[in-house]
Amino acid sequence: MKVSLNTLVKVSIMSALSLIIMLFELPLPFFPAFLKIDFSDIPAILMTFSLGPVYGVLVELVKNLLHLFNTSSAGIGELANFLVGASYVVPAGIIYKFRRNKKGAWLGLAAGTVSMVIFASFFNYYFLLPIYAKVLNFPTEAVVAMGTEVNRHIVDTRTLIAYGIAPFNAVKGIVMSIVVALVYKKVSPLLHKGLER
Repeated sequence: MKVSLNTLVKVSIMSALSLIIMLFELPLPFFPAFLKIDFSDIPAILMTFSLGPVYGVLVELVKNLLHLFNTSSAGIGELANFLVGASYVVPAGIIYKFRRNKKGAWLGLAAGTVSMVIFASFFNYYFLLPIYAKVLNFPTEAVVAMGTEVNRHIVDTRTLIAYGIAPFNAVKGIVMSIVVALVYKKVSPLLHKGLER
């Protein structure tokens, strides 16, 4: 696959923008304190819609590689962010690639949100929470306790996923999708400018 210098520059700019956005995390009420929303996947989905899912994943990858210089999770958080972000942009990009209209965009964003919710739920349950406990010495019980503080229904790992992780990612996906729908047409000409077709 031949990639032009123009495209590489765009990937670099969007990755840097994504990294900057990643620094601004917002806590959400009714969710455990460790779940903070950021909008750093938006540049990746904009690249996905403009150039295809490969470039959206590339933005996710570069963003997290750059964030490794400021990691507090031994790279585990960056791996999680990359995989969860990719689970959002890839389905959205594949659908939009074949249906390049408003309906296709909404279908893609909806599919990306559902994919992210499902992937993040299984990934947290089977991989992320256990590895945090093993590598970073952050016991799962302590994570569950943080959930119980804001929601009495969170009493174990499964309820943490059901009442914390899954709805959080659903909210994140919906909010990001709305933002993308509002801004894509405005920034699309800039992302397409200078591309060799």
